[in-house]
Amino acid sequence: MSCAEKRARLLLARGRARVHRLIPFTIRLVDRLQKNSVLQPLRLKRDPGSKTTGMALVRENETVDTTTHATGNAGEITRTAVVLMLLELQHQGHAIRNTLTQRQAFRRRRRGNLRYRPTRFDNRTRPEGWLAPSLQHRVDTTMAWVTRFCRLAPVTALSQELVRFDMQQMENPEISGVAYQQGALAGYEVREYLLEKWGRTCAHCDAENAPIEMGHIHPKSRDRSDRVSNLTVACVPCNQRKNARDVREFLAHDPERLARIEAVRKAPLRDAAAVNSTRWALWERLKATGLDVEVSSGGRTKWNRKRLGVPKAHCLDTACVGHVGAVEHWQQPVLGIKAMGRGSYQRTRLTKYGFPGEYLIRSKSVCGFQTGDMVRAVVTTGKKAGVCLGRVAIRASGRFNIQSGNGLVQGIHHRFCTRIQRADGYGYSWITIAST
Repeated sequence: MSCAEKRARLLLARGRARVHRLIPFTIRLVDRLQKNSVLQPLRLKRDPGSKTTGMALVRENETVDTTTHATGNAGEITRTAVVLMLLELQHQGHAIRNTLTQRQAFRRRRRGNLRYRPTRFDNRTRPEGWLAPSLQHRVDTTMAWVTRFCRLAPVTALSQELVRFDMQQMENPEISGVAYQQGALAGYEVREYLLEKWGRTCAHCDAENAPIEMGHIHPKSRDRSDRVSNLTVACVPCNQRKNARDVREFLAHDPERLARIEAVRKAPLRDAAAVNSTRWALWERLKATGLDVEVSSGGRTKWNRKRLGVPKAHCLDTACVGHVGAVEHWQQPVLGIKAMGRGSYQRTRLTKYGFPGEYLIRSKSVCGFQTGDMVRAVVTTGKKAGVCLGRVAIRASGRFNIQSGNGLVQGIHHRFCTRIQRADGYGYSWITIAST
């Protein structure tokens, strides 16, 4: 169960606890059994994304509204999410896709231009539910951290932004007409998509932190549609100046910006397709855990964030997923987790023609260290004297590189290094989110 920093320091100083894991920092009591401890149920929330998945560990408090309860009714229940930890998990799906594409090109050239080998792809079958390696990586890394938090904390429920439920239709099946169009979630799905697509800036002047409106690229008055590909976002002054003019007429003096708008408008929906392809696989894996799984839509998440006054951030969106009445203690640093992998089976560096050009060392460890280990280096002499804490990259010479929060430090001898956590395939950093 989570505790305050002061309490953790006292438990460690008095010998009542020991460090179980450095990142995320976890201590384990040594003078008490789990069956004698009182634990509060926690909920782990997730907001899956193509490049980054937000996660939030929260404790939920339910209160009954006394005003409605006093009238003889059951009383309205308000669910408050107390944020205990915020995380942002960065995937390397794009790197995996690029690596596989490069390998495919190298193999194609070797087989087509240098030696002939019969095709074998017709002999291979894909199992049911197969996902591309770049997509399967997103599912596996996300579930790895869900499993890890279920081991480290008393997680009893999960929440995920999954499908686009029609909340108004569920609450009032008879709703129709203007009442349906102007409901509480009106336009939130489309607006959120457009803001992400155009980088939350004005498409005509690149204005940031300004009121943004939706507008048509090609005016609807000239027989153009309301499709998402014909919509953009613009600040209020630009939207008023453009009015009902076509974008080619409005930006005739700026052909470069016009070309950029057309490029963004026709951009492929790669990221959206990746999320759509993996969200159901994630949902099936979450159900297999046996925990209570709550699902919600992206429109509901944004509606909660706007209503509660929470700033825009991937991890803070996660805290607003599902049925939330209030969010507390969200002003805290965010643990950034970047998937780095556990090394490569490839023992060579290839030339631009796809042939081995440089051979790597056969062993993955040097002097007992492995790339990715968290080390603490205390250098006593020389120009690099001092203390350095970070992720190590080994070298066959025994002089390692350490990536710390202050930058890269090169050429640290292994005798100055002490491992404090073994490599687990991830890199860690702290992210500060502005409160406004």
